[in-house]
Amino acid sequence: MNHTHKPASEGLRTRLFQIIFESDTPMAKGFDIALIIAILGSVLVIMLDSVPAYHAEYGSIFYWMEWGFTLTFTVELIVRLYCLEKPLIYLRSFYGIVDLLAILPTWLALVLPGSQSLVVIRLLRTLRIFRILRLMQFVGESRLLVDALKRSSHQIFLFLFTVCMLVTIFAAFVYLIEPEEAGFTSIPTAIYWAIVTLTTVGYGDIVPVTPLGQAISVMVMLIGYSIIAVPTGVFSAEVIRSIRADRYSDEACPGCGHDRHEQRAKYCLLCGTWLDEETPDPRLSEKEQEAWWREHGGDEKDNENNTPPTR
Repeated sequence: MNHTHKPASEGLRTRLFQIIFESDTPMAKGFDIALIIAILGSVLVIMLDSVPAYHAEYGSIFYWMEWGFTLTFTVELIVRLYCLEKPLIYLRSFYGIVDLLAILPTWLALVLPGSQSLVVIRLLRTLRIFRILRLMQFVGESRLLVDALKRSSHQIFLFLFTVCMLVTIFAAFVYLIEPEEAGFTSIPTAIYWAIVTLTTVGYGDIVPVTPLGQAISVMVMLIGYSIIAVPTGVFSAEVIRSIRADRYSDEACPGCGHDRHEQRAKYCLLCGTWLDEETPDPRLSEKEQEAWWREHGGDEKDNENNTPPTR
């Protein structure tokens, strides 16, 4: 059962809730798969309708197909809200907002022509495939990346600020050196050139013509190659740190003081000392284990499963 949202009441609403919000029954899985197929179909219709040749020949068919998908998704959203105990909470959630945005563009097209192209936002609804295919454990991995990005945000911001300063300085120099005929008509235009050159994209629409300007271009490109790995390295270091924090324990070994053991390790990697403070070392004799339990507040131990006595 979904722990975030609850059905409104027993009976039909509960049954609808189990089909729509869960994926542990054949009917629920079938509903989710059919929904994803409909979402992909509606996005494909919008994409094909944007091709002039297809629009001229099949425009009316695409129009009615899009309205069919929109009415289907509208009814589906109404049923979702109907079977929930607190529908407003769902509407404020990520999936609720996406579901609402998936149907609004077509309805808005009645008063704002052209807004139906925003229907491609429906593609976000295919994120439900994570729930269908039991891939929710990957959400935890994505959280690890998000946490690493948050921790490295200050370094990345400092890096971007430095890059912006360099870009502005180089752009000002080139603006003063190059003639307007070369395309450097203003400092913002020169900044655009500097960014394109620093990222080694090189569109070629604005090119320095003086030897000094070309030398600055070479310098900017070399700097771009040199610093492009800086934010990647910072972010990678934070990801590795997060992985180590999840995998390794900071508790020191009572025997040698080593503190980089895996979370599930029972013995010290260096000296072999027993690390679990909740249970005695199984290598001890029965008398030594009984003494350990008495020392830690127990009277006796369970010889079969090596668990502390019931107190």
